[in-house]
Amino acid sequence: MRKFLFLFLLSVLLCNPEIILSQKKDTLYKPGWTPRGVLGINLSQVALSNWSQGGENILSLSGISNFGLDHYKKPWLFKNSLVSSLGTTKTGGGSFQTNDNVLSFENVLIYKAGWAVDPFIANEIRTGILNGYDYKQDPALQISSFFDPGYVTQSIGFTFDRPNFSTRLGLAFKETFTDRFRQYSDDVKTAGKREAFKFQTGVESVTEAKYNLAENLFYTSKLRLFSAFETLDIWDVGWDNTISAKVNDLIGVNLNVLLIYEKAQSLKTQLKEGLNIGISYTVF
Repeated sequence: MRKFLFLFLLSVLLCNPEIILSQKKDTLYKPGWTPRGVLGINLSQVALSNWSQGGENILSLSGISNFGLDHYKKPWLFKNSLVSSLGTTKTGGGSFQTNDNVLSFENVLIYKAGWAVDPFIANEIRTGILNGYDYKQDPALQISSFFDPGYVTQSIGFTFDRPNFSTRLGLAFKETFTDRFRQYSDDVKTAGKREAFKFQTGVESVTEAKYNLAENLFYTSKLRLFSAFETLDIWDVGWDNTISAKVNDLIGVNLNVLLIYEKAQSLKTQLKEGLNIGISYTVF
């Protein structure tokens, strides 16, 4: 099932780029400030009493927010986004366990020169919000906290930007900040010392797509790639895909597939799938 979903989303993005690129290529950005914002909350519960078929009580709660504020005044376009998600699950008589914990703040300044691609500068900050734990350990082992680790990336280069599709490539500077959990910033070349800060210079690529699959069915995707110059054979990958179905003004269904590969976090590819139904409210 996981491989099927992954291959399906990969084929949508890579095998049909003309579908995405055809979406209003010549649409102009609205002059001035344009806010956007969506809040969502999802709740899942199973309660059992004298249940002979087995199972446990389950309570799962998650919330997402996606806010943006863009400003366009020819020839400058300034795009800002703030995305966060939190989720927790309780099984049986156990304690609540965090299963979603992300905060991302991004700024992109583009000079609309009228070329095939336009110059840009960008800055992104990523971190977890709450303490993160490895629940496979007994007792659970804390492995992260707010801005520990924290990632800050600046980049400069060229972008192809449209309201429904954008891709950019540039020189990037990535800083990793830690305090207690220095495994994320440690330089393996310095034996006996664990650094709290790591600086890398490399190449970054960020591609975003938005597409209406049907009247009430939407697909969004963001693919981020980064590689340091000293390790160009190793790439950090973050690929976030969401298919959203809007039932009415408040109720929606979301299928999210997030793929991450960062060697400093894990030697294996990380994959998270989530199918949720809940309340979604458009603020702007």
